[in-house]
Amino acid sequence: MAALAGVRALQRLHQPGTFQRCFGLIPVQLTPTCLPRRLCTAPTGSKERKQPDTPENVSLVENQTLMGVDLKMACLRQPGVLRKTFTNEQTVALFLDKKGAPTNTIASIISRCPRTLTRSVQHLEQRWEVWRKIFNTDHEIVSILYRSPEYFFRSSNIANLDNNITFLTSLGLNTKDLHRLLTTAPRTFSNSLELNKQRVAFLKEICAELGGKNPEQFPKVLISRDFYILTRTTKRVRTNIDFLRASLTLSNSELLDLFQRYGAKMLYLPSEYLKNNVQSLEQKMVALGCQKAEMKELILSSPIVLLFGKDRLSTKLDCLLKGGITMKQIVGKPKVLHFSTQNILGRLEELKRVGYDFQKKGINVLDSSQKCFVAKIERLDA
Repeated sequence: MAALAGVRALQRLHQPGTFQRCFGLIPVQLTPTCLPRRLCTAPTGSKERKQPDTPENVSLVENQTLMGVDLKMACLRQPGVLRKTFTNEQTVALFLDKKGAPTNTIASIISRCPRTLTRSVQHLEQRWEVWRKIFNTDHEIVSILYRSPEYFFRSSNIANLDNNITFLTSLGLNTKDLHRLLTTAPRTFSNSLELNKQRVAFLKEICAELGGKNPEQFPKVLISRDFYILTRTTKRVRTNIDFLRASLTLSNSELLDLFQRYGAKMLYLPSEYLKNNVQSLEQKMVALGCQKAEMKELILSSPIVLLFGKDRLSTKLDCLLKGGITMKQIVGKPKVLHFSTQNILGRLEELKRVGYDFQKKGINVLDSSQKCFVAKIERLDA
């Protein structure tokens, strides 16, 4: 029934009367009781947000209701939009429909980003054309809008978006890189061009400080390894670099090598999160009789371990240790920590069943592909 109502709403938007209301060619009905006030209130401590006296646009609200828009959510996000006398509801709905967006997707986009209704068809076409420089199909763009509509509709500065694409391309990022960047960290393109330039200049300075031979190439390497890097402040990045240097006693060359590999992802982590993970791992390894040098070796070999929450990492280590594996073996083969706890437990159980001896045969079998692992078990079972 909801889908049918949505279809009827789109059909209704094609009707001349609706077209006229959208563009103010006939009087728009306004009423202060169009929506219950509770739909547009949000608690702020013990007080409620004071409601403006401007009534909602009854025609707009009626059409959005028929389309399945969550009016309560829309009010909480941007209540002023539903009070506008003139909106482009028909233009937006038909535009997205022609681009292949299902009715429920259009309703979800408007619910989470009501300012969508204020965009003109010229704006939508121009912005879509810029995004098509990165995406091959309209379907890909619709998928992004469904996940994060704010990044398409929030900014009206199309020139800034286009300039950012040109700038990022000048760093050596190709279309595939830009596609993944916009899919993973679209806020990068919402940054002002000047801000992105400042952050790229900062990354070049870091490379030079660490003795890197090619500062011009360094930002591209970091962005391709860590798509969030340009959405984080230079202060956070600097804090994380200084913390890693001090806590792990890393040299400039070790830091540079770390960041040019998967260690780049550590730069965007909240500083407290990174600090807690390092301290938790150190406490765990010291309790098991390891030296700090072994922790450093583990992190340099597999920096991804610091991306796990401390509880998650601790659980994986406990599983392996209870399964008869030593910490020394884990440090030598840290990839075993990349697998899920469930995967680790399943493999340990299978290996225990066939009497596998980790001390004699090592733990290479644990970080093999699923296909290779199954084949190994079958051979041991034979």
